[in-house]
Amino acid sequence: MRLMGLDVGSKTVGVAVSDALGWTAQGIETIQIDEEKEQFGLDRIASLIVEYDIGKIVVGLPKNMNGSIGFRGEASQMYGKLLEERFELPVVFWDERLTTMAAERILLEADVSRKKRKKVIDKMAASIILQGYLDSQK
Repeated sequence: MRLMGLDVGSKTVGVAVSDALGWTAQGIETIQIDEEKEQFGLDRIASLIVEYDIGKIVVGLPKNMNGSIGFRGEASQMYGKLLEERFELPVVFWDERLTTMAAERILLEADVSRKKRKKVIDKMAASIILQGYLDSQK
């Protein structure tokens, strides 16, 4: 069973999937969404669930540094609920504090241009979220 990791923002959702054994995560794409217009990219996620035979979804949960859940965390929880209802798959939340900063640091160290970083940062953050979850299951 493969897992899907999601880094949910207000304008994009970074997507990562695991290998078939559940050992490694790989960022695959960034889906454009619009929270204000309630366009959540669920049709594209449905296609990816079928294509990769996904059995579980890991959604990044942005917490405040003190561990509390703020507005973005609540938005991620609502997104997770939408996923559960639509796809009838288990959805788990994974603390994603600092994952975007970690992804940015990795890309900077690899000397990736600002323009290219902007295109891949979300799927890389999704990959870090999913890899953290996979590592915790070993």
